[in-house]
Amino acid sequence: MTKTMSSPLLLLLLLFTAITFVAATSMSAYPSVPTDCTVSPADNELVPVRREVYGGGRIFDISHRYTADMPSFWSTDGVGQFLWLPASMKNGSLANNSVMKMQTHTGTHVDAPGHMIDRYFDAGFDVDTLDLEVLNGQGLLVDVPRDSNITAEVMESLKIPKGVRRVLFRTLNTDRGLMYKREYDTSYVGFTKDGARWLVKNTDIKLVGLDFLSVACDDDLLSAHLEFFESREIILVEGLKLDDVPVGIYNVHCLPLRLLGAEGSPIRCILIK
Repeated sequence: MTKTMSSPLLLLLLLFTAITFVAATSMSAYPSVPTDCTVSPADNELVPVRREVYGGGRIFDISHRYTADMPSFWSTDGVGQFLWLPASMKNGSLANNSVMKMQTHTGTHVDAPGHMIDRYFDAGFDVDTLDLEVLNGQGLLVDVPRDSNITAEVMESLKIPKGVRRVLFRTLNTDRGLMYKREYDTSYVGFTKDGARWLVKNTDIKLVGLDFLSVACDDDLLSAHLEFFESREIILVEGLKLDDVPVGIYNVHCLPLRLLGAEGSPIRCILIK
């Protein structure tokens, strides 16, 4: 005959089971967040506001909103879940505290020289060493011809004046909405090796921004990056959201996280007229 479990032990077991269930439930799913938000029609309604343009068209947010469906390198199924809520007020926690886990080269992000040059990675050229003076200042948004990657010939045709240090290149990627698609598309537009080399040798550009996850086209993925990284003077900002932003001169502001030892970081970028 099985001995009856004592009451204290049974209570402890039930408590442990309940805690485990709550933790598993909190970690398995993140609360649904509305993304289509407008100004609340009444003061007593809680409706958050999400905007792309501020100050009557003076400030443009050119960072993509992080979602599970945004593309990820070589993935057919997007980024997937990257936020968890292990501590939730609904389950008795003092505050809501999320946990985030994703690649540093997700969405709108910045590359450091150690991304593809291992000796620079070992030497400590991480995102914490990137020059904020380069990442912030006057820059130019240009439209790239839609029938080509960014080759040396294309770069020459853009006639970017000497002295311009920051250029954001809008390409066919924006027209095709590639940053809004779940599946990673290798047919995106980017720099070829000769296009990157032409920029390095013939311009004063130190910040290069592009509208997909890589500034380098798929066929020249490594070689074009190496052209940019070798001098350690050029900063690459990738995955920019350039929809409906007029071509022209802006004050560019891009701020990466200070991730010690990381070769990339999510970044918030804005343009100010």
